[in-house]
Amino acid sequence: MPSAVARPDIVKKRTKKFGRHHGGRFLRMGLSWRRPRGIDSRVRRRYRGAPKTPKIGYGSDNKTKHLDPAGFYRFLVKNKEELEVLLMHNRQFAAEIAHSVGAKARKEIVERAAQLNIKVTNGAARLRKEENE
Repeated sequence: MPSAVARPDIVKKRTKKFGRHHGGRFLRMGLSWRRPRGIDSRVRRRYRGAPKTPKIGYGSDNKTKHLDPAGFYRFLVKNKEELEVLLMHNRQFAAEIAHSVGAKARKEIVERAAQLNIKVTNGAARLRKEENE
């Protein structure tokens, strides 16, 4: 397997998700973030002790944005011909097989990736072990 190119450490400024204000209090409200718009909302007015709101400052560093923990960018592959694109970039990009690809084509993609020395992030998915008879 190829190793990733040297890169700075990935620093996440915040790993906790931003939740919707009162999202856990009422069943009718989901937990995913929605901006508070009420005229008296303490979250909108950023009172001390109120939940934090998403801001541009929480964004990732551009050098490490979209990198997986191994240090690769992901490239979606739908057939084995698309692996040829990664031939010269196998230390920077890793192939990720699309969810719509069947087991037979997956096996071909994984075999071709091994020949080209390309890392496949989900290479073991939908592959059964061969039965020994």
